[in-house]
Amino acid sequence: LAFSLTETFLREGDEVLLTGMEHHANLVPWQLAAERRKLKLRFIPVTAAGELDLDSLPALVGPRTRIVSLPHTSNVLGTVNPVREIADFARGRGALVVVDAAQAVGHRTVDVGALGCDFLVFSGHKMYGPLGIGVLWGRAELLEKMAPYQAGGDMISSVEPEKSTWNDIPWKFEAGTPNIEGAVGLAAAAGFIENTGLSAIERHERDLTSYALGLLDGVPGLKLFGRAADRAAVFAFTLEGVHSHDAAQFLDRENIAIRSGHHCAQPLHRSLGAGSTARASLAPYNTREEIDRLVLALGKAGRFFS
Repeated sequence: LAFSLTETFLREGDEVLLTGMEHHANLVPWQLAAERRKLKLRFIPVTAAGELDLDSLPALVGPRTRIVSLPHTSNVLGTVNPVREIADFARGRGALVVVDAAQAVGHRTVDVGALGCDFLVFSGHKMYGPLGIGVLWGRAELLEKMAPYQAGGDMISSVEPEKSTWNDIPWKFEAGTPNIEGAVGLAAAAGFIENTGLSAIERHERDLTSYALGLLDGVPGLKLFGRAADRAAVFAFTLEGVHSHDAAQFLDRENIAIRSGHHCAQPLHRSLGAGSTARASLAPYNTREEIDRLVLALGKAGRFFS
């Protein structure tokens, strides 16, 4: 998407506005685009509470701002961003809005009409589907204008020795033999989510989030990052005197699986003053009892490394 949008709509000196909480997947492609087209990247800062500083928007969205691209939900802080408010502001000033919804689609209702965005993307494995497949939704009138990302079978309408014409959307952007098994698996994952019910999933995860926050704050030496009022069931933290990798390995011995590292968000971690964090993520299949086990294990880890 970054490649095709840049080739079609952006020129030297144009600006792309991102945020200070990007996953590398919504940062590095724009960096490459900026190098290729001599664009300028700007960033919405993150507040101490882990929310986007919306007061900065008037100064950041200018006449050369062509794209505003942001995460629906932070994969580190759990913050659910006010996408509609940002989209209305940006589109009112002529910018296109791209939403990275990878952290949201498996956990709550995501309505592209209600968000007011121009494009929305997400990955299959974040909604319990296979690796190696994802989804791009975009406004048809914009997709029609955009250059193909790759060349290959099925993305062409006709081929002449010196010129080709492109197939209709979506085939124009689906070059080569498709990932058929991935699509079947993704459809099955979508069916699981629909059958479970996104409203039921959201209620369950809100309950788990509230329960987990109450307990994690009581763990000695634990520092939790992200205090947004609207947040997902993602908890990035550090334990005093314990490296995140050591915390993850200790919890693994307790049969508790978490993530550790920078979570593909190095700029955000630098702004937080943390080289890495440990991160617990909850989903529809998790329970309060598992949160109890996590909290007990964290207490044991703190004592073990002290």
